[in-house]
Amino acid sequence: MAMASDSVTTCLSPPVHYVICELGFEKKDIYDINNILSENGEVFWQAISEHVFYLESDRSVDYIKSIRSLGPVCESVNLYFKSLTKEQFVVQYMLWFNWTNCTELFLEVFDVLQDTQTTGIALGLMKLTSCLERALGDVYLLIGKDCPFLLRDLLASEQLAVVFGQAVMNVLRVFIGSPYGLNLRNVLWHGFASPQEIPVKYCAMLLFLTAGLGQLLQAYLLQTKCILVHRPYVFFVSLEELDIFPDLSHETLSIAEQLVKLSSFVLKTMLPFWMAALTAFKQSRYADCVILLLPQLEAGLRLLFTTTNNCPNRLLTAEPSALYTTFDEMLAKHLDNEELNQLPAVLEEPAMEFLWDFLNHQEGPRIRDRLSHGEINLKAFPREVANQIVAFAITLVCRFSDEDMFAFKEHTVIKPLMNCASCYRSRFHPISRLKKQVLECTKSIHLWPELPMVPEEHIQTIKGLEGNAEVNTFIFMISEIISQLQQYMPQNCYSSDDPVSSVLTERLLIELCDTHICTLYSPRPVLEVLVVLRKISTQCHQVSEQVIASAGLRYKQWMNKTLRSRQRHNYLRMLNSIKFLSPVLRLILVLITLELINVHLVCKKNLFDYQQYLKFLKSVLQYTENLVTYTNPEKNKWDETVALTNKALIKIRKMSDRKLMLMQLAT
Repeated sequence: MAMASDSVTTCLSPPVHYVICELGFEKKDIYDINNILSENGEVFWQAISEHVFYLESDRSVDYIKSIRSLGPVCESVNLYFKSLTKEQFVVQYMLWFNWTNCTELFLEVFDVLQDTQTTGIALGLMKLTSCLERALGDVYLLIGKDCPFLLRDLLASEQLAVVFGQAVMNVLRVFIGSPYGLNLRNVLWHGFASPQEIPVKYCAMLLFLTAGLGQLLQAYLLQTKCILVHRPYVFFVSLEELDIFPDLSHETLSIAEQLVKLSSFVLKTMLPFWMAALTAFKQSRYADCVILLLPQLEAGLRLLFTTTNNCPNRLLTAEPSALYTTFDEMLAKHLDNEELNQLPAVLEEPAMEFLWDFLNHQEGPRIRDRLSHGEINLKAFPREVANQIVAFAITLVCRFSDEDMFAFKEHTVIKPLMNCASCYRSRFHPISRLKKQVLECTKSIHLWPELPMVPEEHIQTIKGLEGNAEVNTFIFMISEIISQLQQYMPQNCYSSDDPVSSVLTERLLIELCDTHICTLYSPRPVLEVLVVLRKISTQCHQVSEQVIASAGLRYKQWMNKTLRSRQRHNYLRMLNSIKFLSPVLRLILVLITLELINVHLVCKKNLFDYQQYLKFLKSVLQYTENLVTYTNPEKNKWDETVALTNKALIKIRKMSDRKLMLMQLAT
């Protein structure tokens, strides 16, 4: 696919380019730093806020006039910081950065100001703005609840105005948080600005303002006797679930450096960012690597998006009144004009699922959100996560290029990456999470045969259990249900001699869960059904864990002869109940996976009154919730469990015809 990456000289629209790259340089005044800074480093906020102008019409900030007036102030601050040694900076300012909970970052930014490497300035600004947003959120929570997710809403909040003053917040909004101002955070994090388009002086000014905010906050805390509490960082859990691509070697990274120079996926103005990201990975600066790379993935995908949907104007930053083309829109099913988005078809399902998994799904790592909002400890960013992002980026660079990349794609270190990318399946969509839950629950239930048991003759001595009549009745009902479902199960997993033991196996559930279901753009009915199915699975797992815990405890008490007569009777009732509870729970798990497969197909064919179906599923959920209550070690209501299960199996058997109709419609 031909993409005009060489011809793109900027991703900033003319008005945005003017605001960021020219407006703040129009006034040539030399501003005296002593006007806004005392000898001991105190920031004179009133003198700074005098450079913020307001519209006569509604007294909102006049961003154009304000940026023009603040330009010389920013340059003065930049020159001032350049005149300081690192030791002077530490003595004068480090105390005022403590409120951010990441003081080392501001030392890094100070170092960057000294060498003025363009990618370093952009990286420093991205890290600074995310850290500042997190810290401002902590301040917000001194007064308010439920911190706003968006920076612009946070900066416009009454809570921060109470702490810092409205004039101070308006100064900040000129630089970040408003699409009408410089909007430095969004322009960088969404991959619109190239390295040379971000003036160094704005980075210096935000460093300066952050110290000034620390001074104001200290005064507020002393006055109110409040204590600032920092929210804990978000940590990536279950890193093994994020392990998709093989570990990147130095050879792979060296080839990647060649690739990005040739690929049309990479905008040439953004090439320094790509090179800096690969260098950061080599240097084990994994957070820096991902912070640099994510906006470039967005920029490359934006180029692909605008090419495939024939809307080249959407490549540039939009005006405040128009929509930015960001990941959210690029990954959506439809464009803003309701036409079908062509990008998913071009990227293909595996790449789309990877992007949704790592960026969007609520139970996924949501890397870009968490990094850009300051929720992650940058010093502890795991190599495993960075490895996946870099590897995926390499596959896109390989796939979308005008050059003949066959030799690269077949290279011994690149081909495994391409193979992994081409067969990726979602791991964090609710469908995938349900499959994971089912398999975890299955493993738990399959531990039951290993539970310590008292001899069988003890169980048969209980009045009312002679011959295990209840167990036999339940097993017969389960067998009937299985026979109806058999045609919708994988082949060769059914035995007429013993359908319960031979069908309701771990292997069957593994095979069912391995059935591929497209997770992209699941219909709303499917998502609603999924919520109930996941709740059912959760309850089944809790029942299993409670049974395991109760069986172990009661067996010890039995062997130690510490159970009273009633407790012994109840324990033996439990052991008898386990005989039918195990196949019942396994049956429910099979039903969950079959419903997942077939309801998805039925919904896609619009053949399904899912409200009536939800009612049935909720009745199954009610059964499993009651089971959790009755099998709780503190309750041990095993007689009630028998009656409850009898009613549930009758209902499931009655509904089997209805479910069979659904499955026939689906197939």
